[in-house]
Amino acid sequence: MALLLLQLAVLGATLAAAALVLISIVAFITATKMPALHRHEEEKFFLNAKGQKETLPSIWDLPTKQLSVVVPSYNEEKRLPVMMDEALSYLEKRQKYGSDKVRVMTLVKNRGKGGAIRMGIFSSRGEKILMADADGATKFPDVEKLEKGLNDLQPWPNQMAIACGSRAHLEKESIAQRSYFRTLLMYGFHFLVWFLCVKGIRDTQCGFKLFTREAASQTFSSLHVERWAFDVELLYIAQCFKIPIAEIAVNWTEIEGSKLVPFWSWLQMGKDLLFIRLRYMTGAWRLEQTRKMN
Repeated sequence: MALLLLQLAVLGATLAAAALVLISIVAFITATKMPALHRHEEEKFFLNAKGQKETLPSIWDLPTKQLSVVVPSYNEEKRLPVMMDEALSYLEKRQKYGSDKVRVMTLVKNRGKGGAIRMGIFSSRGEKILMADADGATKFPDVEKLEKGLNDLQPWPNQMAIACGSRAHLEKESIAQRSYFRTLLMYGFHFLVWFLCVKGIRDTQCGFKLFTREAASQTFSSLHVERWAFDVELLYIAQCFKIPIAEIAVNWTEIEGSKLVPFWSWLQMGKDLLFIRLRYMTGAWRLEQTRKMN
């Protein structure tokens, strides 16, 4: 009986190893060496207050503002106006801006949330750059908490640092409101993030993150994943470059209208996490120094 169990264990381990090798080969073969940092002709301009075309700036130019805010938006007609009203109201109290305070970049094709944010990041003017979700789930004044967290990380190596908004302190409350199945999915995802990619950050998916200009250009230049798991790769890249990261608790409210389908979206993100790790391990993806957009 003991011999049979041993044989079964060896067989199981062999099959698991074979499956891992097969998945690694698939991950390597299907990997895109580096995402093309290409901007279509129509994406090089924005319309100013007079309806005239102006060329968008580049993150590799010198900053001309203290803060840029990048808000990805796709079919957000209902939620975006509320979020923008709150954000602009807060920012107007901090500093008066000119007529160019809001710029709309229309993308030729759907690049995914990560791809859209990267395009916005690469057209930013700020010394610091905030990415924020269009649903307004995080209260915008909490940017002050991120700014303090960023400053507490000084001195910044090569002027690079990141402050991540976090909902981890709300986990117990959210568990009480979720089904057992969604709670299981959440814990499974958190384990995969910790095991495969990012250590020390409890909430990688909060869409409220503040970057120094240098950290944004470094991390987004190396980003491969453009869909929902891009946050994880972004922080993985940051940790590989030894960029200091602060995780800051923020106020957060569930807003209706999420485009994520719990089971299938989490399954897709789980696959992305595994492929992120395997592609870097096998050398299919390599971290490079900051690249400029074509």
